[in-house]
Amino acid sequence: MAVEIKVPDMGESVIEATVAQWLKQEGEPVAAGEPVVELETDKINLEVGAPQAGILQRIEKQAGENVSVGEVLAFVSADEEAPPAAAGEEQAGESKDEAAGEAPPEEKESSGTSRITPVAQRMAQEEGIDLSQVTPSGSGGRITKQDIEAYLEKGPSVTKPASAATPASAAPAPSAAPPAPAPETRPAASPAAPPLARDGRETRERMTRRRQTIAHRLVEAQQTAAMLTTFNEIDMSAVMDLRKRRREGFKERYGVDLGFMSFFVKAVVAALKSFPYLNAEIQNDEIIVKHYYDIGIAIGAEEGLVVPVVRDADRLNFAEIERAIRSLVAKTQEGTLSLDDLRGGTFTITNGGVYGSLLSTPILNPPQVGILGMHAIKERPVVVDGEITIRPMMYVALSYDHRIVDGREAVQFLVRVKELVEDPETLLFG
Repeated sequence: MAVEIKVPDMGESVIEATVAQWLKQEGEPVAAGEPVVELETDKINLEVGAPQAGILQRIEKQAGENVSVGEVLAFVSADEEAPPAAAGEEQAGESKDEAAGEAPPEEKESSGTSRITPVAQRMAQEEGIDLSQVTPSGSGGRITKQDIEAYLEKGPSVTKPASAATPASAAPAPSAAPPAPAPETRPAASPAAPPLARDGRETRERMTRRRQTIAHRLVEAQQTAAMLTTFNEIDMSAVMDLRKRRREGFKERYGVDLGFMSFFVKAVVAALKSFPYLNAEIQNDEIIVKHYYDIGIAIGAEEGLVVPVVRDADRLNFAEIERAIRSLVAKTQEGTLSLDDLRGGTFTITNGGVYGSLLSTPILNPPQVGILGMHAIKERPVVVDGEITIRPMMYVALSYDHRIVDGREAVQFLVRVKELVEDPETLLFG
């Protein structure tokens, strides 16, 4: 008997996904629980397994199609029987089903591998690339978007489909065809230059669901919040000196390196306790103040920015924060973040400094009302006790929702973060 493979419940606020790629093709055997299709949501990519062992008999939703929770993706049967007709399908539509069941050869060759990201998969299919010729550079031997781009740049030129337009001189017209009309006469203005060839100079790719959601949420944040940004600078001398003195012993004791981010997480939590409206959200005409501290850490990924959450950061010590962040970074790189990793969050920290950013204005992550932006550490001349000296300085930015956070609170919050980071032993031993 055929069993349906349905779009599973994907958690809080996720009701729609896109079929990224099929890991199995029609007619192939599958084991119970074996991943057969990868779905792309605005938060993560999710593999859906077969509900029973058998044969993948018919695929209902092709790569690139949008699907909702509960929709049928495919049928798996334990024998060679044909799966039941789709709901509302008439007998006359059987020939259509047979045609739909024949996947293009390129898709059969490439979609069987799970060692490729969805973005790279689509690019490879659009460009007709043989994936066996592409050198992977991603974690676990995955082929990434950058690998496809590198292949297109260095590899052989892609053969265009026969239906693509070609110059008349490229191939003689059949003898039965009428002669081509004479070219239009144009005024001789300047020496004739060959027309610009569009092929290869422009590419078109469909936005991933994650990128669509990022775009929507960023525009929504700017349109619905009264967003302002305040700036300050932090002398990182004390943190850098403490790390230099304690780093080796810290790693020996806890098995993890002592980074900068844990200092900022600790400082942010302490500042949020003093200014609770920055740890709140607006729901209609009410302010919901959160008395827990789930700190989102913005991490750049191939498919777009993700913000996994360090839960109950106020209850964690430095080593536990460092372990949590490193675990989330590893999951992001491997593409194994779960929905639970991304749910919620009461305040966000983003570090553009890892990419070299000196100063920026971070955008709120709704429904949160505050986000702290860290930046690159640069040695600059500053005045200390009336004398000019060189110090490692970092600009920091706080974007906030002015609807519930006043400028005074925002400035004082950022000053508090500055004071705590510049006196890190207060955080480490306080």
